[in-house]
Amino acid sequence: MNTPSASHPLDPLTADEITAASAVVRRSEGFPSTARFVSVERKEPTKAELLAFEDGRPVDRRAFLVIRDVEGARTLEAVVSLASSSVVSLEHIPDAQPGLLFEDFVAVEELVRSDPRWQKAMHERGVTDFDHVMIEPWPCAYLGEEDAPRRRLNRPLTYVRYTEDENAYAHPVDNLTVLVDLDAREVLEVTDHGIVPIPERPAEFWTPEEIANPENIPTFPGARTDVKPLEITQPEGPSFSVDGHEVSWQKWRFRVGFTPREGLVLHQVAYEDQGRLRSIAHRISISEMVVPYADTAPTQIRKAVFDGGEDGLGKNANSLELGCDCLGEIRYFDVALADSSGTGEVVTNAICLHEEDAGVMWKHTDLRTGRSIVRRSRRLVISQFMTLANYDYGFYWYLYQDGTIECEVKLTGIMSMGAFVEGETPRHGARIAPGLYAPHHQHFFNARLDMAVDGPRNTVVEVDSRALPLGPENPYGNAWETVSTPLVSEANSGRDLDFAAARAWKIVNPERVNVAGDAVSYKVMPGENAQHLLHPDAPVLSRAGFLKHQLWVTQYDEKERFAAGDYPYQSPGGEGLPSYVAQDRPLEQEDVVVWYTFGVHHITRTEDWPVMPVHRTGFSLKPSGFFDGNPALDLPESVAASCAHHDHAVDGGHTHAGH
Repeated sequence: MNTPSASHPLDPLTADEITAASAVVRRSEGFPSTARFVSVERKEPTKAELLAFEDGRPVDRRAFLVIRDVEGARTLEAVVSLASSSVVSLEHIPDAQPGLLFEDFVAVEELVRSDPRWQKAMHERGVTDFDHVMIEPWPCAYLGEEDAPRRRLNRPLTYVRYTEDENAYAHPVDNLTVLVDLDAREVLEVTDHGIVPIPERPAEFWTPEEIANPENIPTFPGARTDVKPLEITQPEGPSFSVDGHEVSWQKWRFRVGFTPREGLVLHQVAYEDQGRLRSIAHRISISEMVVPYADTAPTQIRKAVFDGGEDGLGKNANSLELGCDCLGEIRYFDVALADSSGTGEVVTNAICLHEEDAGVMWKHTDLRTGRSIVRRSRRLVISQFMTLANYDYGFYWYLYQDGTIECEVKLTGIMSMGAFVEGETPRHGARIAPGLYAPHHQHFFNARLDMAVDGPRNTVVEVDSRALPLGPENPYGNAWETVSTPLVSEANSGRDLDFAAARAWKIVNPERVNVAGDAVSYKVMPGENAQHLLHPDAPVLSRAGFLKHQLWVTQYDEKERFAAGDYPYQSPGGEGLPSYVAQDRPLEQEDVVVWYTFGVHHITRTEDWPVMPVHRTGFSLKPSGFFDGNPALDLPESVAASCAHHDHAVDGGHTHAGH
């Protein structure tokens, strides 16, 4: 289903708008003819402009463009008014390298494959047919001054494919490193650090016939034959409605957004309560992700990709397929992206919207009377999948009927592999197959939560549970209490998880109180998480400073959008959240942004090969005193009316003690 034309200031740009905005910039005086368009997106209206729009005043729809002047080796930013077809601003951003273009991937492969130094190294490894050899561009990273952003560098890796469709990651060419200048389209260096045999064993998984091939690992007899059909039907259609990009689902209201860098964005998230639409968040998204590897081998040491800022989560969006990526009664949203010439192109079915059963919402059985009542839960799913070279990531936002918002990231795809000499044991990875290992690594994500809990002025409070010491107030050692500490300024807003204290954080609106007289709030509830294992002086930690804490809070600034800064490609670091909080702005009853970092500690397994089963991680935003009671009490009875309330025997007439 196609997304309708834009009509709201928050709607993503259409393909026609992208093409028009690029043409306006291209026609401007002095614009370089060799410039390439890295990204074109909507310049989001300010909060004041949105309020004006709600009062009936028009908002100038603008586009924001990131451009690479290849000949001049400059990065440019432009803002274009679509209404007047004029350039509002065009400026050079010094010492900044933008993310990769798709044409960079094609160019790097062609450049390396035709380089005689690389060819010689491949011949010495017994590879003479280069037709299917895969050259995979990797961002340069930053390990020292030689990587400074004066030049736009890339350090591709090599994998051998013996046929067009083969899983090349089973055959990594280890110890061979290459350095490419992306602007000059030149291979600067080819370094052979010593030959390691290329692993030979195939690892195909595309078809049942390939899986059943005895040469493959793992080996199975073929596709299962005992899987019966599972059909999800909604005879009366879904419970949600869509008007342009605005979604209404039961008591939820929000807008679906999209950017080339973040991918899926949710705007103006609100919940209807007692006849009033109450705001929860102004804007939520994944602001950045980084995958630091733990290996020191020449082909592994630079693996620490910022998949948002160095490539683009949205730019790598998949076209989703019914019955495969999404199941049920589906509403799709198309998105538009710019190619390097600035032409808008549509990615069909990039965002999936559907609802699904989520088990029991609430239930109780009265053991004395035998009366039992239960209500089933349903959740609304807004999701997107993207492929970032070897790995695939699904980003899911779930809305529940009780006011909970859950973020889940699904990790799958293929691990980035290395080769080792048989008889040796890889120190920084796990053996997967003969001569093949998967380096240890971690996946980290940062969610930017521009909160507006019952209004724009909020305070973030850290809540710890602490055991009382033995004494008159705790004679038997069972007592504990909660201690709440407001985060009053940015200087102390970098906070860490504390399992021993069951630590969580509340976003509180002190100006609104619930039926109990307490300030209304939403709580950040951690899920699976990991602590980084980087040395304090590690270059990647300087570049990914947001990993230093799981939670950060900043005072809202429309320019502060990304946890690692605007341009992490080859950045030496220091940008993003550490620089934002260094301003030490006040946080009490302010327009605040909560940044939550979560991750996966990936000690690789043979079960992750040749394609990784989905691994889930994430967190939740749960109402905590936001409502005056359980907001899901009004759920209707299930179709099977016997689920609503029924009598049953109570264990021979005996009752049980409470738990």
